[in-house]
Amino acid sequence: MIPIADPDVGEAETAAVRDVIEGGQLADGPEVRRFEDAFAALCGTEYAVATTNGTTALHATFEALGVGEGDAVVTTPFSFVASANAVRLAGAEPVFADVDPETLTIDPSEVADILAERDDVAAVLPVHLYGLPAEMDRLRALADAHDVALVEDAAQAHGARYQGEVVGSLGDAGCFSFYPTKNATSAEGGMVTTDDPELAERVRRFCDHGRTAGYEHAEVGHNFRLTSVCAAIGRVQLDRLPSFNLARRGNAAYLNDRLADAAVETPAEPRGVRPVYHQYTVRTDERDALAAHLEQQGVGSKVYYPIPIHQQPAYAEYDADAPVAERAAERVLSLPVHPGLSVAEIRQVARAVETFEPAVDAATPEPEVMDP
Repeated sequence: MIPIADPDVGEAETAAVRDVIEGGQLADGPEVRRFEDAFAALCGTEYAVATTNGTTALHATFEALGVGEGDAVVTTPFSFVASANAVRLAGAEPVFADVDPETLTIDPSEVADILAERDDVAAVLPVHLYGLPAEMDRLRALADAHDVALVEDAAQAHGARYQGEVVGSLGDAGCFSFYPTKNATSAEGGMVTTDDPELAERVRRFCDHGRTAGYEHAEVGHNFRLTSVCAAIGRVQLDRLPSFNLARRGNAAYLNDRLADAAVETPAEPRGVRPVYHQYTVRTDERDALAAHLEQQGVGSKVYYPIPIHQQPAYAEYDADAPVAERAAERVLSLPVHPGLSVAEIRQVARAVETFEPAVDAATPEPEVMDP
């Protein structure tokens, strides 16, 4: 079975971990600082602060921005639940704006409507879904016009570019994950990027129990510190990230070409946007049948995400008008696109999709969503 993901951690990462173990400083230390510096350089930001995972990166950022009780954060309902969870963990209310029907990232027009209606919004949280940057120029303009923070959830988009700029440098802060299936991994970990020195310091302080110096703690915080072992893996992975992303984009281009006439809708790649294909996600009205067919053909697949956040049991008290997100959740299916695929395997993936025969017309257009 060709897996949907295949983390590539090899001898260089093993050697880096061995050096840390032999050096004896396993927790936060110089190796973490080197990882932070390398990641800031990758994103083109002045600062990067490592955290234990992508969720804590988001949580620490909201705490550092002062977003909390009585505040609202506009975000997408079509994402992993961590995006909204971090808002709630900081004490704020997530408000869901529907997604663009082409890109499935948050729709700036929907965000604009919410900002016009509410005066309690403190931040906007777009998600660069599947490695595709959200429409950041319009979102930046909206955030500036309404004097709210713009925080990028870039957990799936390491190295992606929007209008030539690397994600993580487009908002007031960017938040990343280094979970094993991400484009680059540190086994587990997260990162916050920013050009704001005060924000970077507040994030760092919150991640270290509010520590200011020695055993002096100015505020209540968490232990969100990344270990040196994870940082060592992550720093090696950053050296490999360009080749990883190049392979993902090459695999995606091949699938786009082969599947142009297949019974699926292939991912959008808007002009001026360079996605990194954390996932290669097609859409079809026969999603479950396609997944079953792929399994028979020895090709793994997965649904990201089958339940929009506002429809999750944990969010029963939250209401949202998000028909595009709800429709997408019924139709999306991600195919293998990771850099570990051989030429034979990517051909097998394409051939398996090409030979799928839907019971209904999978090219039936989605219903038009009218403006209220």
